[in-house]
Amino acid sequence: MPAADFTEIAELRQALIRKALRYAIFAADTTADRVTIPFDAGGILQTLPTGYVPVGYTTTDGVTFSGDLSTSDVTSGQSASPTRSDVESDTVTAQWVPQETNAAAVALYENLPLSGTGSLPVLGAATWTWSRPKTPPTRYRRLVFIAEDLNKDTGNPLYIVRHFPSALRTGREDEQWTRTSEIARGVTYQAYVDDTLGTDSVTWIDGPGWRDYAPEDEGGGGG
Repeated sequence: MPAADFTEIAELRQALIRKALRYAIFAADTTADRVTIPFDAGGILQTLPTGYVPVGYTTTDGVTFSGDLSTSDVTSGQSASPTRSDVESDTVTAQWVPQETNAAAVALYENLPLSGTGSLPVLGAATWTWSRPKTPPTRYRRLVFIAEDLNKDTGNPLYIVRHFPSALRTGREDEQWTRTSEIARGVTYQAYVDDTLGTDSVTWIDGPGWRDYAPEDEGGGGG
């Protein structure tokens, strides 16, 4: 066999280090359509279905996607290591802290509908009021997270889109009123399997900047 060139076999590529230079969170009631095709055939980001509303500004911590993975091991007398391991549960959550007092941020924090009866009126059009029910409803949402980055060689945008077709509020942070910082309403939402899509989370990466990575003989720019 020929001698190896470490640089070649390691394939270290700075251009593939991704950052969320800009990002946005969108929420909808389950009456809204699921997101199935966020890009067109040319990799151009498409408008979300009707019913998705933006959460707006968040703290600099951004969005944290966490996972909880547990396994069940079989141990045997002849081995110091498990001889079999099976996944028992594998869940994913998203946590963020909105800074705006808008309809989406309040509804997600207070477990209010985003549309229809019980939803908040248009900003400033009427008094906003809500009450805590004796028995809170189990209210599922649809969530979409979009991050924008740039191809460092071409400057074209690329996007990471993650969709929770069925998500439930599983935690919320303290709401603190103080003159030194904004009123923030941090929440945690867990993704649950959607019967129609058969998954709890779908992720896409595309955009002009992503297509630039395609080899030139496949029509890309070689960026």
